[in-house]
Amino acid sequence: MPSLLDKIWDAHVVEQKPGQPDLLYIDRHLVHEVTSPQAFEALRLAGRKIRRPDLTLGVMDHSVPTCDRSRPLKDPVAEAQVAFIEKNAAEFGFTLFDLTDPRQGVIHVTMPEQGYILPGLTVVCGDSHTATHGAFGAMAFGIGTSEIEHVLATQTLRQAKPKLISVELTGRLPQGVEAKDVILKVINMLGVAGGTGHALEYRGEGLAALSMPARMTISNMTIECGAKFGLMAPDEVTFAWLKGRPFAPAGAAWDKAVAQWRGLKSDPDTTYARSLSVDLSALEPRVTWGTNPSQSLSIADGRVPNPADIDSPDERSAAEKALAYQKIKPGTAMTDLAVDYVFIGSCTNARLEDLRAAAAVLKGRKVAAGVTVLVSPGSGLVKAEAEKEGLDRLFTEAGAQWREPGCSMCLGMNPDILPAGKRSASTSNRNFEDRQGRGGLTHLVSPASAAAAAVAGRFVDPRQYVK
Repeated sequence: MPSLLDKIWDAHVVEQKPGQPDLLYIDRHLVHEVTSPQAFEALRLAGRKIRRPDLTLGVMDHSVPTCDRSRPLKDPVAEAQVAFIEKNAAEFGFTLFDLTDPRQGVIHVTMPEQGYILPGLTVVCGDSHTATHGAFGAMAFGIGTSEIEHVLATQTLRQAKPKLISVELTGRLPQGVEAKDVILKVINMLGVAGGTGHALEYRGEGLAALSMPARMTISNMTIECGAKFGLMAPDEVTFAWLKGRPFAPAGAAWDKAVAQWRGLKSDPDTTYARSLSVDLSALEPRVTWGTNPSQSLSIADGRVPNPADIDSPDERSAAEKALAYQKIKPGTAMTDLAVDYVFIGSCTNARLEDLRAAAAVLKGRKVAAGVTVLVSPGSGLVKAEAEKEGLDRLFTEAGAQWREPGCSMCLGMNPDILPAGKRSASTSNRNFEDRQGRGGLTHLVSPASAAAAAVAGRFVDPRQYVK
């Protein structure tokens, strides 16, 4: 019987040919300033227009600064990228949330909060963490520059259908344990390439109890185990979150849409290529120790593994390289590692719920001496709401820096760079070598764990700070 993936896929097939990937119709195309310029220039040279400019929406997030945004931007590359997407939006006629727009921000935060991502849609973007939108029951994945051009010109894309892995979430998260800890555990179980050629469908009572921001965090990092994307069947939590948002249906159209969305779930007898189960009630706050997101362990009692104890030659070699880069000795307790920087933000953890979790830990406390803390909200709307709640004051009174929306220190593509040799607790999605800055040492954690590290000056179990 059909799975959730089958139902979305089959509804979007435009053409099927033996020996070729299926040609799919694309419902939403998201663009940002870094990966889109070449595609638009190719269209311009070919004399082509965007086939459906009404289905393309853009922002500026990767290269833009999170403090001084006076134009021209100080970085000439960033200024050129911003100027190009402004020019392309004007020429090709698609909607752009520019730097003056209050809706502007990180692309995978802004689009859902506008109701632009709906259950059952196909969504693509020149950004690997497009998988975020699978939290809404949308089939969402990242694409390359040539594929961006193809979607702009035709509103279609050829894709090979992935196999499906079932990830059943049972139980409920304990206090102080967050969605970031869930996905770090899933990636740890599957391995950095365990999802290759597959999509992950998250299911179960544990998922039903999670908020939409939590679901987006989990779906966002699905690709870090090599999977194509993540999927979650829409439910009452989804519908309540979407209702009334600017791009969502309204009135009778809303009722009709919800009736259709209720059918977007895998049939009970769906067969999966593989299945795994995670008991949320047994999870603890986690932190990565190496240079890929699968290399994680418990903060409270975790000790860095000894590569000599790892059976797999590939994993053993990866561990040796990771520890050499991270400047950590085998057997080191994670709580013995001091941090220099803390980053709270990114498309993974920059929503209002994430900022509240971090602020709750920092409230009434101070950032440890010598630690630099950057907090970058996911969008202008998130920033405004956080300031309305007074979260910005909690952060600044604790000693953190309250920034403008943007990708910020998630990646070394803007002024928020992690200096070489400095260690960070980061709520972002990747801890690859040089990801946050050349020579920077990155450890992935949840917002609460990041804030706890800021207070303690080292990695600590955040539950001691959570009431």
